[in-house]
Amino acid sequence: MAIPRHDEIQFPALKLLSDGKQRKAIEFEGPLAKEFNLTDSEINQMYDSGNGPIFIDRVNWALSFLNMAGVVMKPKRGIYQINDEGLKLISIPDKFREYIDQKIINRDLEKRKKTGSKISEIIEGMNEFTPAESLYSSFQGIKKSIYREIIDTILSKSPREFEKLVVQLLQKMGYGGEIQDSGLVTQYSNDKGIDGIIKEDILGFGRIHIQAKRFDINNNISREDIQRFVGALAVAQSDKGVFITTSDFSKGAYEYVASLNSTAKIVLINGTKLAEYIYDFNLGMQSEKIIEIKKLDSDFWDSMQDDKQ
Repeated sequence: MAIPRHDEIQFPALKLLSDGKQRKAIEFEGPLAKEFNLTDSEINQMYDSGNGPIFIDRVNWALSFLNMAGVVMKPKRGIYQINDEGLKLISIPDKFREYIDQKIINRDLEKRKKTGSKISEIIEGMNEFTPAESLYSSFQGIKKSIYREIIDTILSKSPREFEKLVVQLLQKMGYGGEIQDSGLVTQYSNDKGIDGIIKEDILGFGRIHIQAKRFDINNNISREDIQRFVGALAVAQSDKGVFITTSDFSKGAYEYVASLNSTAKIVLINGTKLAEYIYDFNLGMQSEKIIEIKKLDSDFWDSMQDDKQ
């Protein structure tokens, strides 16, 4: 099954604590994975951001919400134990979700009122994602919006400017290295199917040839377009080519490149990937805001002696 959300984990986690024992978050992983019939692959699945395994992160957030709702206490940092309120709640599972949601809402209501959020919206947002996942999801949404803006901006510029842009992009990506004037945009009137060239070494023995098509997003590059580009590479005696477009490639174009048995290597970059590269390699971009999120350094805090009380 799919990895459960943090709100789906909360009640099973509370039941595990019903014996009154103190537990660390990691001690919940095995029993809860068994409860939800998770495979090893699902247990170890990482966030796309690389910020740790998804399942144990959701377990941690589930425990945090139980603590914020006042049904689980933390006698020590990183240690969880059920209290009397939690024991009472276990006996009325049909009231669990309503009880936890209301406790969290009451705890943060004044702060959330300032955002103008409705109660139903608070509950929905609170249950669907952990705070970290909500932040990451928002970040991904912002990036997708910027990707669309990048393509729209490119389409507002001339085809010649697009050719210059893709040469700059490949240089930003490290092609051409430290070679002076490694990127070249070919003559507009006699380009012979090649729009740009990247020199890979000082003497120019290694070269990457570029074809750039600034097409509307619904106007895909055809198989025939790629075949013409392969022909242009043959005339230029080149074995490396990059075809870049603001739109996409037809199924036939992708299949043709995949079927090439020659020594020539063709790389296709569609509009989506182009926008990602421009964003990731910071070409014509500037940082608007940097958010730094910190977490406790376990080694630092665990080295301190615990209170004996």
